[in-house]
Amino acid sequence: MTDALELDTLWQDFHRVVNMTSQELAAWLRISDADEETEPLPDQAGTPTGQHVLAILQKRRTDLTDDDIQVMYDVVDTVTEEADLDNEPEPEQTRRRHQLMTIGHDPLKP
Repeated sequence: MTDALELDTLWQDFHRVVNMTSQELAAWLRISDADEETEPLPDQAGTPTGQHVLAILQKRRTDLTDDDIQVMYDVVDTVTEEADLDNEPEPEQTRRRHQLMTIGHDPLKP
C-alpha cells in the first residue's frame, strides 16, 4: 500500500498531467470512438484506461483503490515520457496529441 505522503505526491502529479476536466475527457472519449453513423454509450466510450482515468477524476482521494493508484502511476509515467510539457506539439503530431488526450492530457491546453 502507498503511504500518505507518496499518495499526496501521486495525487498532485496525476492532477498536474491530467489537464482535462472529467467533462472534457468524457466528451473526447465519445468523439474519439464515434464513427460516421454511431456513437458509443458514454460509459463504454474510449479505452479501458481512459474510462478508468475518468472514474478517478470523479473520486475523492480517500476513495481510491489499489487499481486506481496503479492507473495513476501509469498515466503520470506515460504523460511524462511521451509529452513534452515545455513545448506544444507540432500540427503533424495530431495522432500523438489524440493518444495523450485519451488518458486525459491535452498537450495544447495551458
